[in-house]
Amino acid sequence: MTGNDFVTFFLRTPLHVFMGNTMLITVTGCKTGKKYSTPVGFYREDDCLWVMTSRDRTWWRNVKNGATVSLLLKGKTLSAFAEAELDEKAVETHMLEYIRQTPIAAKSLGIRMENKTPNGGDLRRVAKDRLFVKVHPDR
Repeated sequence: MTGNDFVTFFLRTPLHVFMGNTMLITVTGCKTGKKYSTPVGFYREDDCLWVMTSRDRTWWRNVKNGATVSLLLKGKTLSAFAEAELDEKAVETHMLEYIRQTPIAAKSLGIRMENKTPNGGDLRRVAKDRLFVKVHPDR
């Protein structure tokens, strides 16, 4: 069982309440039509959820130009629209907000904090390898 399998299992049980800002996103493969589910962390901004992922992951490519996805969020299945944000400056902006909401994430990303502010050089370096996916849950 991989780490993702373990998290996915917990997200599908009543124990999901212990998973914080983690949800399961299911995308449909552009070429295969196959469903792919992966657990992801997120932060909220207004009525959107922002998911950070590595550019070398593959799931986000299925929402690169925008696509309908399914979410398992706090024990409920929701339909949503997701689109990838690839612009490095926009990624830096979202990364700042992500770290503001989840300061402990800076260390795992390799971003040094200086007087409670992320190091700009570290932020730019990390942003080159990351992207954000903007998720609009249906109402």
